[in-house]
Amino acid sequence: MLFKFLNKEFTSIMSIATNIESLQTDFKPINVKLVAVSKTKPIEDIQQAYDAGQRVFGENMVQELVEKQELLPKDIEWHLIGHLQTNKIKYIAPFISMIQSVDTLKLLKEINKHAAKNNRIIDCLLQIHIADEDSKFGLDHAELIDLLRDEELATLKNIRIRGLMGIATNTDNQKNINEEFYELKMLFDGIKVSFFRKEDSFDTLSMGMSSDYQLAIENGSNMVRLGSTIFGKRVIKHYKLKDGND
Repeated sequence: MLFKFLNKEFTSIMSIATNIESLQTDFKPINVKLVAVSKTKPIEDIQQAYDAGQRVFGENMVQELVEKQELLPKDIEWHLIGHLQTNKIKYIAPFISMIQSVDTLKLLKEINKHAAKNNRIIDCLLQIHIADEDSKFGLDHAELIDLLRDEELATLKNIRIRGLMGIATNTDNQKNINEEFYELKMLFDGIKVSFFRKEDSFDTLSMGMSSDYQLAIENGSNMVRLGSTIFGKRVIKHYKLKDGND
């Protein structure tokens, strides 16, 4: 019985590499960037994905992100995909590649401040509220337009707005999810024309997770955030924080 358990665990770990290779085979020809969502995953699992060629990883919590960044290879491109508090930016500003969850001008200003201190330009996505759920963060359409029209935005030289991010409703209703993704793609196209026509760097539409990434890609996503599709849903000893939660 013990042998069977260990063999199953070994097979599950080995499948991380297989999953990465399969997804990259599908995504590279259509220019979709894969973000491996590694929240709560142990260092060993992330290293497995790295050894299979994965270089972009997404984390939800700042403290967990910082601790993992210190232990893992330095050429990893780390994305912060969870809600970010302004007082936590300083911890990730020296190394973060992209912050996907920006939803206020105040947050952009703080990111810009800490990026400047580190002599960096930090890429950001503006998170749009598309889900039929009150619990999701993000800007509505009017708030997005107000933010982009704010004159203060042009003074922020150490951030670069690369695109939009959205999280669809957690539902089995595929029609509903499809409509949310379609609307976000239409918004992305409109914002590109109206505010970033001359900026090639506004090129990223991050939408789609393990349960809905195929629909997201069909609707124009070029960045997906996948966790269980890569790492599986097996029961593991979760990554432990030293000093509580973010």
